[in-house]
Amino acid sequence: MIVLGIESTAHTYGCSIIDTSKKKLACILSNIKQTYTTDKGGIIPIDAANYHKEIKNKLLEQALQEANVKIQDIELIAYSQAPGLAPCLKIGMEHAKELATKYKVPLIGVNHCIAHLEIGKLSCESKDPVFLFISGANTQVISYAAGKYRIFGETLDMGLGNFIDSFARIAKIGFPGGPKISELAEKGKHLIELPYSVKGMDVAFSGMLTNLKQKYESGKYNLNDLAYSLQEHAYAMVIEVSERALAHLKKNELIAIGGVASNNRFREMAEIMCKERNAKFYVPGKDVVVDNAAMIAYTGAIMYKADKKYGTSIKNADFLPYQRTDDVNVRWVK
Repeated sequence: MIVLGIESTAHTYGCSIIDTSKKKLACILSNIKQTYTTDKGGIIPIDAANYHKEIKNKLLEQALQEANVKIQDIELIAYSQAPGLAPCLKIGMEHAKELATKYKVPLIGVNHCIAHLEIGKLSCESKDPVFLFISGANTQVISYAAGKYRIFGETLDMGLGNFIDSFARIAKIGFPGGPKISELAEKGKHLIELPYSVKGMDVAFSGMLTNLKQKYESGKYNLNDLAYSLQEHAYAMVIEVSERALAHLKKNELIAIGGVASNNRFREMAEIMCKERNAKFYVPGKDVVVDNAAMIAYTGAIMYKADKKYGTSIKNADFLPYQRTDDVNVRWVK
């Protein structure tokens, strides 16, 4: 089956073509994406949505051309239905509905968070891992149990990526902040004590953000050292709760997904923890660990194959900005 995936939850708009007859990641024929960025400040949802609207058709054409597929060959269209920024989700949904109407193909809405999990399993060839989902809006420890992807721990305030972006905005270094903070952290030499907030299986970052803001605005601290200390504290927090989940669930595989999982220092710390536990640590390739449309296409395909009731009529297609990972009944995992 040839499937078109459309991703539009936040800053990234993507189009991907997959062929389910091919095995593993070879099923991805194309995976085109483009990201809304700023020189200063954070993401403005309506501006990101307008950006997506301008580039959507160009990205679709690029995806079809790279895959060597005609639009008439598409047999299923999957779009990111939830969760995310409403204006951005709306653009992707409308694009998917327009194409499904014109070419008379089935339509399926996909939970973006679950798509990260499924492409992670495919990429790492893992069957029953603990997931650490660390992206802009999401910070969750997740694993499959009793028909759903259950959340065993999560942020109590903001996602790890949004926390990093927020400090980058305070420091006036633009969006997205993660890569820029990482560059600064590599130059840091001194570990500065910051609030470390782990509450059982949950974490919180707002106290650390306030403290970093105060330290930065005081002018007494080097920005490189603040970036270095931010990473050391924040990554240690999420790795601590991940280790606790591995012990509680008696599992020996950890997959880190979401954009923050591409950070080299985070990976180094996670690898050390897993090695000490005799567990395996995986991170999907950089093309699929960040927001992308291939994960939407692939997850839509396995959902539709398992139960066509996951599909939606064009008339009833919708977007759900606040849908949680554990709101979705998972009938495709056995």
